Amino acid sequence: MALQVPRRQLFIDGQWRESLLKNRIPVINPATEQIIGDIPAATSEDVEIAVCRCSESFFKEQRQGLGFGFWRFPCQVFTRHRAAKITERKTEFAKLETIDCGKPLDEAVWDMEDVAGCFEYYADLAEGLDAKQKAPLSLPMETFKSHVLKEPIGVVGLITPWNYPLLMAVWKVAPALAAGCAAILKPSELASVTCLELAEVCREVGLPPGVLNILTGLGHEAGAPLASHPNVDKIAFTGSNATGSKIMTAAAHVVKPVSLELGGKSPIIVFEDVDLDKSAEWTAFGCFWTNGQICSATSRLIVHENIAKQFLDRLVKWVKNIKISDPLEEGCRLGPVVSAGQYEKILKFISTAKSEGATILTGGVRPKHLKKGYFVEPTIITDVTTSMQIWREEVFGPVLCVKTFRTEEEALELANDTPYGLGSAVISNDLERCDRISKAIQAGIVWINCSQPCFCQAPWGGNKRSGFGRDLGEWGLDNYLTVKQVTRYVSDEPWGWYRPPSKL
Repeated sequence: MALQVPRRQLFIDGQWRESLLKNRIPVINPATEQIIGDIPAATSEDVEIAVCRCSESFFKEQRQGLGFGFWRFPCQVFTRHRAAKITERKTEFAKLETIDCGKPLDEAVWDMEDVAGCFEYYADLAEGLDAKQKAPLSLPMETFKSHVLKEPIGVVGLITPWNYPLLMAVWKVAPALAAGCAAILKPSELASVTCLELAEVCREVGLPPGVLNILTGLGHEAGAPLASHPNVDKIAFTGSNATGSKIMTAAAHVVKPVSLELGGKSPIIVFEDVDLDKSAEWTAFGCFWTNGQICSATSRLIVHENIAKQFLDRLVKWVKNIKISDPLEEGCRLGPVVSAGQYEKILKFISTAKSEGATILTGGVRPKHLKKGYFVEPTIITDVTTSMQIWREEVFGPVLCVKTFRTEEEALELANDTPYGLGSAVISNDLERCDRISKAIQAGIVWINCSQPCFCQAPWGGNKRSGFGRDLGEWGLDNYLTVKQVTRYVSDEPWGWYRPPSKL
């Protein structure tokens, strides 16, 4: 019998609540194209209820004289309990993630371990934040004492994508709650199952009602009302550039802050002094990990002309050795893309590249041994020009395009020839060269002699059209904090600026 997803409702104020219109969205296993369950479809009315409950939860603490974000002080306990629960159920969660979005099971297990680690990390940061409060500032006048308070920004809306459904959600949920905010999470309708299971974990560990609310649904019905709501104090979004632009526009009307992690078209530069097999594996991993559905995928290979033919020959051998199968199968390293719409979009990109004169070196079609599912063979495209769509636009699928270079300057020019600036990689045994490249490349992340490693201690985000703000690390916590200056006059003497009035 095929695996089915648990039937859940919206999670509002610590309880499961049916959406007001009772609409639901089918969940389709992308490996089999079968419906395996459904999720609730929230509307603007559901968003209104969630924001109201969330605001009540946040401001209740102030009314009780506890101060904003008082709940953060026991946050470490709740957060560590959540981490323990995720670890305890990681195999179950990983299987749900796999059948929901097509991610190979081994990758999904790794993601669940990262989810638990992220919760633990922000529990530690929450403790450190409390210790740093009221640190004195050095002032030029001894008659004043000043310190800074870091306070939660308020009610935050968190809108997350489908490629790392639970992990990307926790990248925002963990620091938001560690900061003392109350949060509403709106995951992608294409992969929401594990986010709803996170709600059940919150119930089990006794998270205070209203602190975290989870609304599933379509972007225009649930995400847009959340982004524009006047009582939501901040929006943190990961997703497409087009949607990010709409969120900025909505937020601008009420002057609320946003942080955006948007698309990418990241380069990987391979110089002539490298080990071919080691570099080929990192090149494949950088583009085909997570079925090629990574915003930071190093999907533009820029390889030195002296080794290009030999390197591509080795790379093709590595790629053809990737196991493509049902993602629940042992050893699967590439599963289906998330949906029929995404599948068609990727094939259209490949078709357009071919019609523009590019060469499909390998891949570009459904694997012959798989008759169902949204599978696309890992694809390498050569004879690419910088004006082609495949070079300029994000595919979000297992597609790598290739150009060669002669000089370091040419390589940098090609690498920076993009409106995006999220990830980048350089592979060379010359570490001084790598250092020069890392300084000159226009991206928020640079990997040296690797591609795609990610650690919750290090900042994650981009520049240019890849957005602004950073997830992860201390920078991720700062996303959800506001800074308050507190200055006190400490002298016994009058200020003395004005002439005192006559005494009666």
